[in-house]
Amino acid sequence: MRGGEGEATAGRRFVGVLLGCLTALLGGLFFLVAGAVLGPFLPGPRTRPRARRVLMAGARRLVALERGRRSFFFGDRFPGPYEVPDRRVLRYLAARVGTGLVSGIVLGLLVFGEVLAVLLVRGLVRGSLGWTELLGQLLLGGVLLFLDVQGLYALSALDARLARACFGPSERELLRRRIDELALSRAAVVQAVDTERRRIERDLHDGVQQRLVALAMLLGRARRGRERDPEQADALLRQAHREAQDVLAELRDVAWRVYPAALDSLGLEEALGGVAQRCAIPLRVLFEAGDAPLPRPVETAAYFVVSEAVTNAAKHSSASAVSVRVARVGPLLTVRVEDDGRGGADPAGSGLTGLRSRVAALDGTLRVESPLGGPTTLVAELPCA
Repeated sequence: MRGGEGEATAGRRFVGVLLGCLTALLGGLFFLVAGAVLGPFLPGPRTRPRARRVLMAGARRLVALERGRRSFFFGDRFPGPYEVPDRRVLRYLAARVGTGLVSGIVLGLLVFGEVLAVLLVRGLVRGSLGWTELLGQLLLGGVLLFLDVQGLYALSALDARLARACFGPSERELLRRRIDELALSRAAVVQAVDTERRRIERDLHDGVQQRLVALAMLLGRARRGRERDPEQADALLRQAHREAQDVLAELRDVAWRVYPAALDSLGLEEALGGVAQRCAIPLRVLFEAGDAPLPRPVETAAYFVVSEAVTNAAKHSSASAVSVRVARVGPLLTVRVEDDGRGGADPAGSGLTGLRSRVAALDGTLRVESPLGGPTTLVAELPCA
């Protein structure tokens, strides 16, 4: 459950408490009537299923009323599609009947105390009340008022806890979901690492290795023809020199794709500047993360989100420009990459799936919007705490 009573005004919360007393009375009447009418049919094996369905239908309507009361008057926000078990519904409704009726008694005592206060003031005005008796009444009334207000506050807090226990997942269910999420995230990260290794191996085999073979052949031809045709040998050496420079550039690109050294030495902003320099299309980077240092895993994930998104835009989207905005608001780092390409990016593709796994491993989220015709927008939110 998100939100809370702080989002509602005091007057609205008080009205919600009053209505809670009425709905508790309605729930008590429901249990009495249902017990009298359906009680004889619940023990029988044949009549039990239908009687239980009738009982749960009425109980769920009352619980839906309670949920609406908590949402409207107290500003509570509950999970959307969440199926509450029958046993929990009945347990919540029974507890609500008890807390609601006790709250009604406490409110009745509060009203009774106000009536006594009016009578006390009237007696003081008429002079029929002495100062000693007045001080005693004030002391006793103050203590009772304090206990009454504290009791009402405690009952309201109990009502909120009961609502959280019924309308939201229990702590055990949340823990089980978290374990499942971590298991899926770990498996996805392992798969993403394997995919990245295969891509590095392919880059080295199909790119760098082939260039090194060509370089070795050029050097061999130049060495063999050095005495017969010095001019051709010099041309081959110049070609081998250019090939060596290309090999070094490609090795540098592969190293940057594996892990950029600038990320450790200069930080995320400078590393993104390196991405802009190597990008084949115009790339504008707006860095608004402030001067506070970012956690190293967050910097790494943000860098690879930008690098992968920019590479995809340059290769597949026919984009003419890409914009990147990195901003930190409180404990959250937001990375937004947008291009003006043709769109149609597949969120289930291997590249975006790997990025989503990398972001999910940090409890972050990744959203991709890429309608046909563009533009494509990728937003990653990474918690920094």
